[in-house]
Amino acid sequence: MLYRRLGKTNLSVSVFTLGTMRCLESESIYQETIAQARSLGINHIETARGYGKSEKYLGRAIRGIERDRLILTTKLLPGTEHWQRQLYESLEYLQVDYLDCLAIHGINTPEHLAWTQQVGWPIIEQAMTGGLVRHVGFSSHGSLAVILAAINTGLFEFVNLHYYYFSQHLAPAIALAEQMDLGVFIISPADKGGMLHTPPAKLRELCQPFEPLQLTYRWLLSDRRITTLSFGPANPDQVKAILPTADQDTPLSTEELAALSRLQTRLAAALATEKCSQCYACLPCPEAIAIPEILRLRNLALAYNMVDYGQYRYNMLGNAGHWFPGQKGDRCTKCGDCLPRCPEELNIPKLLTDAHQMLQDRPRRRLWGD
Repeated sequence: MLYRRLGKTNLSVSVFTLGTMRCLESESIYQETIAQARSLGINHIETARGYGKSEKYLGRAIRGIERDRLILTTKLLPGTEHWQRQLYESLEYLQVDYLDCLAIHGINTPEHLAWTQQVGWPIIEQAMTGGLVRHVGFSSHGSLAVILAAINTGLFEFVNLHYYYFSQHLAPAIALAEQMDLGVFIISPADKGGMLHTPPAKLRELCQPFEPLQLTYRWLLSDRRITTLSFGPANPDQVKAILPTADQDTPLSTEELAALSRLQTRLAAALATEKCSQCYACLPCPEAIAIPEILRLRNLALAYNMVDYGQYRYNMLGNAGHWFPGQKGDRCTKCGDCLPRCPEELNIPKLLTDAHQMLQDRPRRRLWGD
């Protein structure tokens, strides 16, 4: 297992972080998963108040382990009532005297950022002065503008981002985080980055001789600006999925670059003149349609047969609030507002209709609500 400096925290964290959102089938499975991760050298464990019984399970799982051998992060939602009390409860559930890292869980809107600065930050400063919290960061499912604004406050020491090979829109946030010396934590690249635990045959073929998950892990870890990748196993057996890349952070090999080049060639060939390049110039949409995200999912479905992933993400639109904002393509009124703004002159209303027909499935929600 390799370790990297988490920005200005100066903590040395494993390049894989154990996320504890999914291993909650039973407390015994939870404890076995923690033990397996630690046996591989993982020293950073992340949980949240919103993850069901995770904090309580984790507190019991790490009882008796020397405190300085673990780096613990928990997350608290902004804007909730009794925020200070929740912080104390997290410490109680985790059975620790201090948190290595506290993250504001979902600075997704300008209002969340304002609350953090005006209401949450005095509470955090008091906790830090009292030695209850050592380092503070934030996660975001919001727009690039909100994320850049949060980083630019200068308050935070690390940031949790949705940045993946198949979704690189937040690249400017990665660059700013490096400039501001923030640690960069990538949220769930296996799942939210493409459901890569169960890739379609076309994607596997294009990535050979690598598995898609292995290749995306390598693409991320070859970037020295990135500190750690979250993975959320449901059981101890799934922990082993990180083994092929846990000790590799060298530049990408010729063979790996060739596989990535094949992916780009296939994308261009499959989409031709209908490829959305994710410039986001089409926004805002008067119907609040998530145009760039929908067209990204269409890109992936057509180029790599990532239809299951596209349906998983698409059918959260309209059902996940600020955690995955925007409406589906069937809300398009063909008003034409987006058309002159598109540098690629895409027929966006037509593509939205096509994407909706391809990806519409049953409505879905986030695994954990707010």
